[in-house]
Amino acid sequence: MPDPVDPTDPTVKGMANVWLTKGDKTKLLSKEADLNITDKKSGTWPVIEVDSTVKFQTMHGFGAALTGSSAFLLNKELTPAQRAEVLADLFDAEDGIGISYLRLTMGASDFSLSDFTYDDQPIGTTDFALEDFTLSRDLEDVVPVLKEIIQVSPEISLMGSPWTPPAWMKTNGHVKGGKLKPECYSVYADYFVRYVNAMKDQGIDITSVTPQNEPLFFTAGYPCMEMQAGEQLDFIKNHLGPKFQSAGLDTKIIVYDHNWDVTDYAITILNDPQASQWIAGSAFHAYAGDVSAMSTVHNTHPEKELYFTEVSGGDWASNFQDNLLWNTQNIFIGTAKNWSTSSLMWNLALNQNNGPQNHGCSNCRGVITVNTNSSAITFNEEYYCIGHFSKFVRPGAVRISSITPVELTNMGIVAFMNEDGSKAMVAANYGTEFKTFTVKQSGEYFNYSVPPASVVTITWK
Repeated sequence: MPDPVDPTDPTVKGMANVWLTKGDKTKLLSKEADLNITDKKSGTWPVIEVDSTVKFQTMHGFGAALTGSSAFLLNKELTPAQRAEVLADLFDAEDGIGISYLRLTMGASDFSLSDFTYDDQPIGTTDFALEDFTLSRDLEDVVPVLKEIIQVSPEISLMGSPWTPPAWMKTNGHVKGGKLKPECYSVYADYFVRYVNAMKDQGIDITSVTPQNEPLFFTAGYPCMEMQAGEQLDFIKNHLGPKFQSAGLDTKIIVYDHNWDVTDYAITILNDPQASQWIAGSAFHAYAGDVSAMSTVHNTHPEKELYFTEVSGGDWASNFQDNLLWNTQNIFIGTAKNWSTSSLMWNLALNQNNGPQNHGCSNCRGVITVNTNSSAITFNEEYYCIGHFSKFVRPGAVRISSITPVELTNMGIVAFMNEDGSKAMVAANYGTEFKTFTVKQSGEYFNYSVPPASVVTITWK
């Protein structure tokens, strides 16, 4: 059968913009030549059909975690001019990649300068009135850096996640391990309220919180705590949810915040109607399991949001191309196609020695590396993975239908529509040959060829 004859004299209806990153690093979020959008199909390539009338989840943002270590490096190892430049690279949607969501550690994590909470007490002492509650440690680096970030990106969303309550609230009297004492559920809920209000007093709005980072990993050498699903359900249903309501807080409560390999934790809590009324959704990490777990939870509770909140690159995976493609496939395209409203990496910034560390991961990589000897900034593969989404898929965008023909093997494709009506499509070519296709949307067409082992974002009105 002969190829169909191409139409002649197509009318150019507009232009599509192209940004390309190649696995061999010869292009890094590089602005390429614009594409003609025409009223007729040209060529006989496979057609990707984008339909903006078929809408899925609303996107909240893309980014990473401003850990204590990240904030310290940005605040203390860079001059004000250097910091302003790198914050623009990270948070300005025009001049940088427009990161739109940050995760914060409520107190210390494995990437802090030391262990602390917001109400530390001598052994044997309690503070049920929270008279000693203080953000003092966050005021050293996290809050000053956040204030500068907000100047660049006033609408940025922020998620607070604790690694541990104060030791006096715990069964073992220590910031590492143990559980929350039953008699401390109420005061720990007060602690969350105090945190949100104390940050608000600094001009910082906390969008969402999770009750406990990685509640099923509680044997770490850094701050951690066990919180089983039934315990988290009780804490939210009877304490945190009601206290947020009483305090007039609209901060979202997000459950679980742990790996893809467990889905019944979130589902168990969401199945309880009294607890569920306080809960916006559930959050996942990628250190175990498969991204499809997020769809499992969505299919059980489609009325609730999903968030992807943590994965880290590191020295165990140092190949730029492999990391670019794996992260794009699993963490960005994968989570979006499995209903996530966010995709967040771990540390925003680490130094050339993968630190400062606090008895946790010794070889994790930041989104950027700050060299403390030279103040040089290295933009790592995670920066470009985030950028292919955050710069173009702005908060409030919706994922829209993109039907990929079977001929386009070894590719990943996802499409979005921003609130202003502009479209963004991310296409990843995981293979070793060029992939050429036509995009059809609302009766208009454009063509593009994605180089091997590359990621492209195409935007159009």
